[in-house]
Parts: sequence; structure tokens; C-alpha cells
Amino acid sequence: MATEFSAKEIDKIARLLGVEAKFKGNNYRFVVVNEETARKLVLEIYPNIPIGARKGNLISVYTENTHLQLHFCTGFVISEYLGEITFIAEHQGQLSGLTIEREAGCSLYANVDRSLLSGDFTQLGPEVMLSGIALSLAEDIIPQVGS
Repeated sequence: MATEFSAKEIDKIARLLGVEAKFKGNNYRFVVVNEETARKLVLEIYPNIPIGARKGNLISVYTENTHLQLHFCTGFVISEYLGEITFIAEHQGQLSGLTIEREAGCSLYANVDRSLLSGDFTQLGPEVMLSGIALSLAEDIIPQVGS
């Protein structure tokens, strides 16, 4: 079941990022700036919009050099400790996650096998380990297979 992105959830995201959420008709826009590192990103959340033949949540991120999108976002996890939010989408056992940092950084993990989340990270190569660890934060919001 996809999150509804209620006003309360939008406020949680805005508080974590330390910026105001601006409603732009069909989306919420967050502009995150880190003056120390000269980084800036724009996060846009499009709740329940038409995406092809279906409706779903679309998450877009714009940076100086990048445009990333996560289609059919089903939920998110906020980590106050890490100062980041991870948006999650799942399709046939493959997870994708888009992480936005309070310091205006972002990371994308696409088509990660969900079994990596509960496996032994020490048995993975470092190039695979990072995605498993990053997405493991969302394990509690991902429906279990067969449930």
C-alpha cells in the first residue's frame, strides 16, 4: 500500500530537511541548500498522479548535474540520526530507494534484491554492501513476501 503523503508527512519531511514545503498545484517542492559545500538540490513530491496507465507517487530530485526520479513510491523512512530521508519503491522483489540528505546530497539505489536487506552484509562485496545497508532502514515499511 502506497503512502498518501498527508500534510503531516509533508511536514515531517520539511522538518527533517530544515526547509519549507511549497505546494505547487500538483506537487510539494523542497529547496535544500548547503552553503558550506555549495550544494543545492530540489526535491519534488507528486502524490498520486497519473504515471502511464496507473496512478502513483512520483519523487523527483534535481541537482546542478542530475535529475533522478523514483516512480510508484510506496513509502519513506526518516532518519533523524543520519539526517536523511529514503523514499522506497518495490517491484517484483526488487527495491529502489532514493535518499535525500539534509546537507543537500542524494543517492539512488535501483533494482536491489530485497534479500540483501536481511542478509549478512559481511559476506557482500563493498560495492554491493552499501545498497543493502542503505535500504535496510526501510525494511519495516516494506510488506513481507506472502503477507
